[in-house]
Amino acid sequence: MKTKVEWIGKELFMGTSENGHTMVLDANGGKSAPSPMEGVLISLGGCSSVDVVSILQKARQDISGCRVDITGTRLNSVPALFEKIHLHFVITGTEVSAKHVERAVNLSADKYCSVAIMLNSKVDISHDFEIIAQ
Repeated sequence: MKTKVEWIGKELFMGTSENGHTMVLDANGGKSAPSPMEGVLISLGGCSSVDVVSILQKARQDISGCRVDITGTRLNSVPALFEKIHLHFVITGTEVSAKHVERAVNLSADKYCSVAIMLNSKVDISHDFEIIAQ
């Protein structure tokens, strides 16, 4: 896997993936685009959500939506690393089993999500979920 990040002016940087997809990052506290640390949270949420949706679909759960709200708490030092991250999954669907959602979230956190597993050695990551019936 290869990427590049290029300064594009002021405090903005353009990240480009190996496939040519781009993402702008704003070092100025995320005023124009996500900050690099917000990008970490977005990547964690994306990685976990992919797993959760895939696991629930394989379990034949009738889901129509998956959102994850992520809160990160950073150390009050330099560098300001994440100390804690909490993921709150909101699953929407018809007759979705809490047992299946709990299993999917746990499998993502403990086995499948590379971003979570990588961060987990330094960050206290927690998660919970709610199900919204349609």
